[in-house]
Amino acid sequence: MFRTVMRSLLEGATLVLTLGAIAAVVMMMAATRAQAATTGTEVPYEAMSDGGLFLPADEPGYVIPATTVSSEVAITVNGLIARTRVRQTFENPTGDWMEGVYVFPLPETSAVDRLRMLIGERVVEGVIAEREEARRMYEEAAAAGQQASLVSQERPNVFTNSVANIPPGASITVEIEYQETLSYVDDRFSLRFPMVVLPRYIPGEEANTGVDGTGWAQNTDAVADASRITPPVAHPAHGPINPVALSVDLNPGFAVASIDSPHHDIAVEEQGAGRFLVSLAEERVWAERDFELIWRPRPADAPQAGVFSEQVGDHDYHVVLIMPPDVDPEEVVRQPREVIFIIDRSGSMAGDSMVQAQQSLLFALDRLEPEDRFNIIAFDNTAEALFRGSKPATPEMVATGQRFVQSLEADGGTEMWSALDLALDGRTDLDVMRQIVFVTDGAVGNEAQLFSLIHDRLGDSRLFTVGIGSAPNSHFMREAAAAGRGTFTHIGAIDQVRARMGELFARLENPVLTDIEVTWPVNDPAAVEMYPPRIADLYLGQPVLATVRLP
Repeated sequence: MFRTVMRSLLEGATLVLTLGAIAAVVMMMAATRAQAATTGTEVPYEAMSDGGLFLPADEPGYVIPATTVSSEVAITVNGLIARTRVRQTFENPTGDWMEGVYVFPLPETSAVDRLRMLIGERVVEGVIAEREEARRMYEEAAAAGQQASLVSQERPNVFTNSVANIPPGASITVEIEYQETLSYVDDRFSLRFPMVVLPRYIPGEEANTGVDGTGWAQNTDAVADASRITPPVAHPAHGPINPVALSVDLNPGFAVASIDSPHHDIAVEEQGAGRFLVSLAEERVWAERDFELIWRPRPADAPQAGVFSEQVGDHDYHVVLIMPPDVDPEEVVRQPREVIFIIDRSGSMAGDSMVQAQQSLLFALDRLEPEDRFNIIAFDNTAEALFRGSKPATPEMVATGQRFVQSLEADGGTEMWSALDLALDGRTDLDVMRQIVFVTDGAVGNEAQLFSLIHDRLGDSRLFTVGIGSAPNSHFMREAAAAGRGTFTHIGAIDQVRARMGELFARLENPVLTDIEVTWPVNDPAAVEMYPPRIADLYLGQPVLATVRLP
């Protein structure tokens, strides 16, 4: 089942499961918290460095870190669809019954459809319920002394797993399974498994929103659930945490030319019949950066078009892949463009991320032609435009832009709204292709506000996002690009800047087909669900992908 399908089925849903009663748990949990306070095992949230599983403590703002959190990840890829099973083991280091809360990332293009809890030899399957109903079921089970687990989706790429009544000194294993569609750009397929929840900037004034979370941030009027998306973050000084074992059963459906992972060493074993087993070269790695797998088809076997269909109940579900025509770039007439560059100079970009962002923009400026126009917007707590309006890309103006980019320093907050407000003018009568290139790590919690702004003010512009760093907020980056009829590009390391930006700008300079509209042979067009709702333009080297549900 595909992404749009799963979104409509699981919107607002939560997985919950419960298992038989255990007596006198509430009293034991109270004793545990008091004992922890006297034995010195509590640590404040701001001092936490281990991430993963946290047990409640008696004193507000303090937690008890679990001894070990291990993760085993098994991914099966068939064509454009991947199914992933994440197996997490939680250990209770105390001598009493406890409840654990574990915050973890998942791909923003995924939909969780299965939850199992393993306690000794017992296996219990989860059920899907609306968020409030699932929370009520979980709290009732926990209060009754039952072992229960609750998986809640805080953002499309952030989940919270609550595990109630972990026995003293025992471990509980929770298995989560999800499906997702894969990415195909510039003749390569890619799969990314996130291992890090990036710290997020939380704007707004503190507010009592009725949302009770375990994070370090207070809820605000701009981010009502801030306390649920700000888990304690590992500090590098405390060493690596959360060992992860990962394998991929790869069945691409065509002959491959190469299989690579840019951030991890991997071992690749050919299984026959076009299948491969991909695993980490080391048995386990620390969850300190996202895992990415890239495979390329042999040129002669590269797919040109494909429709993957499934019928469920009264609906048909389709993934439609439209490949660009085989055109020599030299034969495409280059059209003048207006390019607006937005660069994030907030504190979260400090270090290598800022260097990557600056190099990305300097490279982009070098590719502009004199008939193009451009402007640069930098933002932290506020947004600043280099020019009052776009300027011709003459050597003098480009040099001014390069000096501006080189002078930027990372500091302050991440007020994206002001930057997007400057860039998005809502115009629909453009005489040139207007492209907005947004370079950021996406470390914000007010994604919904920003998506609304993009939807309302995009006009005929196109928005392209460039994610900087080893673990960008790809939910924001991908959804912003989809709403902006553009694409998302991830740059995870300095040595990727020139290659990834070169690929991006080669595409932006060569639109093959623009303003694409899709109609479906149904009596009621309103009954069609399609993602993205507005089709992106077709560029050389990048297909158009749409997921659809039809009556």
